[in-house]
Amino acid sequence: MSGVLAFIVDNRAEVVQRVLQHLEISAVSLAIAMLLSFLAINASNVGRALPSLALIAIAVPWGGLRPVTVVFALVLLGIPPILTNAYVGVRQVDRDVVESARGMGMRPLQVLRGVELPLAAPVVMAGIRTASVQIVATATLGALVATGGLGTFITDGLAVSDRPSILTGALLVAVLAVLADAGFGALERAVTPTGVRLERGRGAPGTGPAAAPAISREKERIP
Repeated sequence: MSGVLAFIVDNRAEVVQRVLQHLEISAVSLAIAMLLSFLAINASNVGRALPSLALIAIAVPWGGLRPVTVVFALVLLGIPPILTNAYVGVRQVDRDVVESARGMGMRPLQVLRGVELPLAAPVVMAGIRTASVQIVATATLGALVATGGLGTFITDGLAVSDRPSILTGALLVAVLAVLADAGFGALERAVTPTGVRLERGRGAPGTGPAAAPAISREKERIP
């Protein structure tokens, strides 16, 4: 551990640069994956079925040894959990709530934006949370196609058998993944409707798609 700390101190400028590169690649990939997830449904699990390294290898002939290659692969990796959770979350909203909203004269898009998405928000955020951790961790492979990021410390360290460099890259990636999970976990709790939180507090099945019974209580909010 002392070797890792000494490496970080001696190379603090490069460490900061690599962290920022890693965050930039991860953030861009997650944002694009979130956008595309709400525009597509079919064949979304293709990205989940293919190994991360295979996705990058497939993208290299198209994008070359550039950051766009890694972003393309990470977007394919991030779409399945976001899209799956969004679909399941909306489908599990109590149909009585949806019919009540329609009975009030709300249009389909208004029902989706004003009723279904707010009630499905915890499930949707759980998918984004999963995708963020996967993207942050997998972005390390970007160093294999010379796109920078924290994976550079690992690949460079392996090339010269520099253990502090390898451990520094691995530990920093782990820290970023934990921070991403904690951050989106807090956001997930923040967007959870009060009725759902109260139901979870009573010991109902709490998270993810299994939380559908809690969603039904929100119909009490519809006049």
